This record gives sequence, structure tokens and C-alpha cells, in this order.
Amino acid sequence: MAGELERAGIASAGDATAVAPPAGQGRTARYLLALFGGAVLLFLCLPIAVVVPMSFSSASSLEFPPPGLSLRWYESFFGDPRWLRAAQNSLIIALAASILALALGSIAAYGLVRGKFRGRAVLEGNFILPLILPPVITAVALYIFFARIGLLGTIAGLIVAHTILTVPYVVLLMSVAIRQFDVRIEQVAYSLGASWFRMFRSVLLPNLLPSVLAAWIFAFIISFDEVIVTLFLAGAYDTIPKRMFNELILQVNPTITAIATLLILLSVITIGIVAWLMRRAGVLGRAFH
Repeated sequence: MAGELERAGIASAGDATAVAPPAGQGRTARYLLALFGGAVLLFLCLPIAVVVPMSFSSASSLEFPPPGLSLRWYESFFGDPRWLRAAQNSLIIALAASILALALGSIAAYGLVRGKFRGRAVLEGNFILPLILPPVITAVALYIFFARIGLLGTIAGLIVAHTILTVPYVVLLMSVAIRQFDVRIEQVAYSLGASWFRMFRSVLLPNLLPSVLAAWIFAFIISFDEVIVTLFLAGAYDTIPKRMFNELILQVNPTITAIATLLILLSVITIGIVAWLMRRAGVLGRAFH
């Protein structure tokens, strides 16, 4: 019996040795993977490496490398009332849509996580559907619907549309945060006489504040950068992305490089803040699982 066990152990060890790759091969694979990932990242960052220097160019047209350094295109942006009006519209729409998305998405996320009812999976899939559908399909559907109810070409219609687009991101992030929150703390609040709204406002949200801020920032930046739905629904109203798109159609205006650089800076800062908040909340790496 002992001899059979010993032979079986030797055979298993031999099989494991045969299957396991050599240590040098594993290191080579990791190096190649890191090299490939770095090459892809460099390829994605190449447009940024071109746009940012061109925004400081002294040339009167797009030219790379820049013949000299100047802030003329930033002065052109901040000195043009049309661009400033577009920036104001973008801020108003993004602020209103992100706040509405945060409120509606947080309540929906709580219902999806804590609720026990039939069709919950279907409802959750419905919230995530705008992330899967191409934006042009959503834009056409909203265009037809808003034309019938009189919201086409209005700020209110843009806010509603951007809210619809950003709610899924809030639901996704807040669902992860609520799922990690100990439900017994909520039950203690109920046992002390708190209503659901009081518990949600005074117990749940303060404990999930980093995730709440991350979800709001995420919704804000997505709304601020939205262009396809805005082109269909905005009418006479301009936003920064819409005006950039229209300017590129009519002429190549170097002012766009300055605006693009500002938007890149805004995106980098907000993504960094979101990553820090999610890490602090302990949900980084779990939001998309």
C-alpha cells in the first residue's frame, strides 16, 4: 500500500513538473505582455502628444512641431463669447444631469441590491442597456420622442437626455458600494425608529460618501463630453463638444487644440479623483466584476 502511494506521488509530481512552465519562460511572457501593453498605451497617447504642443503654437494654422510658443489660442477661447456661452451651457447641463443621475441612480441601485422581487435581473439589465446601445440609436429614439412632447431643442430636453445616459454609470458604481455596506447597520437604524428616507440620508449616504462623489464626478464628465446625443437634440444651443464638432466641419480652427488640451486636463484630473475616491471606498477593481 505504501509503495503504491509512493509511486502515485512520484507520478503526480512528474505530471506537475511536466505541466508547469519553466520560470524563465514565465518571466519572458510577462515582459512581452508588459511591452505590448506599453506599446498600446503609447499608441493611444500619441494624439495627446501632438494636440497639447499645438495648442501653444504661435502659428496661424495647425502646424507640428510648433514654430514658436504662444497663448494666442487660449486667449481666443476665453475672449470669444460664443465659446464661453457654449462652456456655460455645458456646465449647466452637466451639473443638472449629474445631480439628477446621482439621485435617481442611487435610489435605483439601492432597490436593485436590497430588493427581493421578480424581474430584478431584467430591470438591472434595463439600467445597463444604454451602456451597450450605440449612442446614435439612443439619439434617434430621443429625437423622435422629444419632438412629440415638445422638448426638442431645449435645455430641459438636453438635461433629461444626459440624465438617461449617465444614470447607468451611477447605478453601476453605487450598486457595488451598497452591496459592500453591512445591511445590519441599516437594520439597527430601522429598529431605532428611523424611516427609510432618514436611514438612506443619515446612515447610508454618509458612509458611502467617497463612492457617491466618484459616481457624481463620473456622471458629470460623461455628460460634459457627450456629443452625439447633443448634436441630435440641442437645436440652436451650443455645448463645447458640439461647437468643436461644428468648427471642424466648417474650418480647422486652431482654437480647438486649446479647448482639447483643457478637456484632456479636466479628464485626467477627474479620473484621478475618481480612482482615489474608489480606492478609499474599497471598491476599485470590483465595479466592473
